[in-house]
Formats: sequence, C-alpha cells, structure tokens
Amino acid sequence: MGRGPEHVTSDGRGRLLTGVEDGRVLRVDPARPHAGETVARTGGRPLGLTTQTDGRVLICDAERGLLRLSPDTGFLEVLADRVGGEPLRVCSNVAVGGDDTAYFTSSSSRYPLSRWRSDLVEHTASGRVLRLTPGGSPEVLAGGLEFANGIVLAPDASHLVVAETGARRLMRLWLTGANAGRLEVFLDDLPGYPDNLTQGPSGDLWVALAAPANPAVEALRGAPTWLRRTMATAAHAVRSRPPRVARVLSLTPEGHVRHDLRRSGRGCRMMTSVMETRGELVLGSLMERHLTVCESPLTSVGPSPTESG
Repeated sequence: MGRGPEHVTSDGRGRLLTGVEDGRVLRVDPARPHAGETVARTGGRPLGLTTQTDGRVLICDAERGLLRLSPDTGFLEVLADRVGGEPLRVCSNVAVGGDDTAYFTSSSSRYPLSRWRSDLVEHTASGRVLRLTPGGSPEVLAGGLEFANGIVLAPDASHLVVAETGARRLMRLWLTGANAGRLEVFLDDLPGYPDNLTQGPSGDLWVALAAPANPAVEALRGAPTWLRRTMATAAHAVRSRPPRVARVLSLTPEGHVRHDLRRSGRGCRMMTSVMETRGELVLGSLMERHLTVCESPLTSVGPSPTESG
C-alpha cells in the first residue's frame, strides 16, 4: 500500500480513500483490501480527505495546501495554498458543509510536517482553523492552537470540533447563534494526543489518539521559550518513535466517552485516524504500511485488528 495511510474516508460509493507518504491517493474496495488503486498523485504529502456532495474529494496536502480531486478523471486542482499572502503550512484535515463550504486546519505556521515533533515540543501554538466558501478566499476562523489537527462539522452545522493535538484536548468552535466565533473546550485532559476525527453513522465522534501523553513533552509547556526551542531541535534530531499502542475513543455528541479501545503490539504504531463503516472500524497510521480493520464495538472492549493493504 505504501507508508503512512494517515487518514481514511469513504468515497460515497462504499469504497475507502487514503493518502500515503509518496503522494499517492489510493482507492480501496473493502471487499478486496489488498488491491488499492492509485487515483492521483498530489506531488506532496496528502493527509486528511473528505468527499463533497458531488463526489469530488477535498484533500489536505501538507506541502501543497487544500486540493480538490475529481476521482473519475484524476483531475487535481489547488483551492488554497496561501492565507493572507503567506504560504499555507501543514494543511492537515478538512470537513465540508452541505453547501460545499470547506473547514480545514493548518497545524503549524512555524514547522513543516517533517518537523511535527519540534512543534509539539516547542508548543508553538501556531495552528489555525480556516474556512473556504465556494469561489471565495480562505479566511482564518481561529488561531493560537497547539497543532490544530482533526476537524468535524456538527450535523446541524452549528459548530466545529477540532483536535488540538499539542494540548491534548478537543475544542468547539461555534459557527452560528449567539456564540458564533467563540472557541471553547469540548473535552480536556485526554490520555494521549488526538489526531484525526470522524463522525460515525450513529452520530458519535471518533477520536484517534496517535500516542500516549509524554511526561517530558508535557513538562516543557511552562518552560522558557529558549529551552523549548532547544528541545524542539533535539527532538527533530533524535526522532524517537512512538510506542506500539493503538487507542481510539468514541464520544457522544455531548462529549462523553462511550468507548475507550486499546491494543498494543505489532502494527499498532501511531494510529492517526479511525472511521466507522459497515459495522467495522478502519484505522490509519502515519507510520505503518497498512490500514487496520476491526469490528466496531457494542461494548467497551479492546479491538482485535487485522491488517490490510
């Protein structure tokens, strides 16, 4: 399949879409999980994907910005690669409304994706949430986030839920009503670093925890800027690998944990996304070379994943 199928989504026709490290966007039939088909090559590093109402696919590319793909023809276009005249860095994840308005995240304004460890250690708080209306220009809805990452739009389009990876929390950004524009904590003090978010068929919110909380990283939060930057450089040079642990949460629409699923061992390193489909969970990873498939839980028990791809 290729290294790092970081995010996974449905193409609206019962198949899966994912992007890998070498820039390919792959389409996978769940019934033939070892036969991934290359739909396009972005020329960058595709991360989050979602399908519009017309079947076209929005792709967050960490190097090229927000892209749109026509999967039947392979035609790829750049929708946004600059914000306020500056390059859009680490375009990470995207959600789309019924009117095809795109809401997407930029994880860091300081570091490229290859230096994600540096951003988390330094706590740059340079992540942003952006909006792009059809035919418009990208606008910043919120900034100052610690590695803004996964994003989902509430079913009634009243708010967004955004993963703030570096702060180990989920934030809610109101889009309508008296609180429009307000950013507030949705769920705090998570046991690990939240990455991509997806909405399940039942309305539950699925959260992939890429790694357990790291005491050394957490201890640097209040440290002087010079020390955090020094340690950020060291973190990039050492590039320690996250532990072999897979952990995902499902949350009720109110933000209460319904399921907490864990597994450790081979094939479980840095699981960055989880999607519920047809009674199964499909997990993606920034580091592994496969998607992981397991039965969707009816009770809070650990999954027994199988590797595919």
